[in-house]
Amino acid sequence: KLGVFVCLNCSGIHRNLSSRVKSIRLDLWEDELVEFMKSAGNAKARALYEKAIPPFYYRPQENDCNVLREQWIRAKYQRMEFSGETKYPPLSYTTGFYEGILWKKGKNNMQFQKRKFILSEREFTLTYYNKQDESKGPKAVISIKDLNATFQPQKIGHPHGLQISYQGDDHIRNLYVYHEGSEEIVSWYNAIRAARYAYLKTAYPTGSNEELVPKITRNYLKEGYMEKTGPLQKEAFKKRWFILDSENRKLLYLRDKLDAEELGVLFIGTESNGYSIKACAPKHARGNKWKCGIRVET
Repeated sequence: KLGVFVCLNCSGIHRNLSSRVKSIRLDLWEDELVEFMKSAGNAKARALYEKAIPPFYYRPQENDCNVLREQWIRAKYQRMEFSGETKYPPLSYTTGFYEGILWKKGKNNMQFQKRKFILSEREFTLTYYNKQDESKGPKAVISIKDLNATFQPQKIGHPHGLQISYQGDDHIRNLYVYHEGSEEIVSWYNAIRAARYAYLKTAYPTGSNEELVPKITRNYLKEGYMEKTGPLQKEAFKKRWFILDSENRKLLYLRDKLDAEELGVLFIGTESNGYSIKACAPKHARGNKWKCGIRVET
């Protein structure tokens, strides 16, 4: 028995662990169970099951995808990864080196193919190969410096879909990957976070965890389709996928949601520097079908 209170979304995951789950309002509670809940509780459970969580390990929030919440619960209660006991072999995402096969979407098509990925915390790189034969060299060696990873199951069309983004030569490059195993893809995610955390500790040696942990990876504030016209507001409106990256104050737009590179980027500066965002209704733009719009002045 755990003796903890959980939200409705997580209760189904606990049921899959063969835990006995009861509704506070809809089920009958025997006196014995009430006393047990009084003696147990979430605080005591956290002291035991969250005794030694690595700073980089992602703790799911209410609106996070199911695979993150499920693997957090399994790591915490089933595998007891955070109990503080020495693990042998060590947990895969804590070793500083991770390699394996991921399904990756092609740059110019919708086909996913198996690709080998190698993550090196020592080199601060993520490398992947197009062919199984590594003698031909890697397809890309990606610096951890500007890398971001975020789960995108709905956008990618797979419950374990992960988007990896990094700064290329002229564009932000997006990789869309997944793994069939839920534990494996979350291990990849936390291994990337571990490497990012190690890099940040090197780049900002005096930074505290409170300052560095929020910078490890980030979820985008909002994404979705809008129609966009040109700077003269006389060009035809075209459907584009927009990504609002609040951490970097950028609004990116792509031709489609799974494109490898963006078409353009708008930096959203402060009002004191002449930036503004206003509601508008462009009257002269061709193809305008909407009553509401926004105009970004830079």
